[in-house]
Amino acid sequence: MSDRTVHLHRVLRARPEKVYRAFLEADAMAKWLPPHGFTCKVHHLEARAGGTFRMSFHNFGTGHGHSFSGEYLELVPDALIRYTDRFDDPNLPGVLEVTVRLKPVVCGTELSIAQAGIPQAIPLEMCYLGWQESLAQLAALVEPDIPD
Repeated sequence: MSDRTVHLHRVLRARPEKVYRAFLEADAMAKWLPPHGFTCKVHHLEARAGGTFRMSFHNFGTGHGHSFSGEYLELVPDALIRYTDRFDDPNLPGVLEVTVRLKPVVCGTELSIAQAGIPQAIPLEMCYLGWQESLAQLAALVEPDIPD
């Protein structure tokens, strides 16, 4: 965690195509993306290169929230997602860039994430912790193989 960037790595027991969809479907993102104690509303999501999204997180305990939006820079099905994030709060300036890499492995998917450009007001350790919580919820969503 240097240079206002966090790096995350995880192996999930799910195929890359299932993990990829979890990053691009609004209902799936609202379920796994918010860290513990937060809810998420996806206001808009257009999952294509050049497409945009808008979301908000709400702290369930305090009722406070924050909103953010971004643009999809690059999408390679089942392999790569690159997008930007920008907070609406002027105290959290700048544009973050997130790169998600998916690689098939014998037991599922190797997931590597880099989030760069994190505003100074956000402690890197808290960002890293939030991602860890989100990725645990992602695993809970994509790993079960439930027949119809």
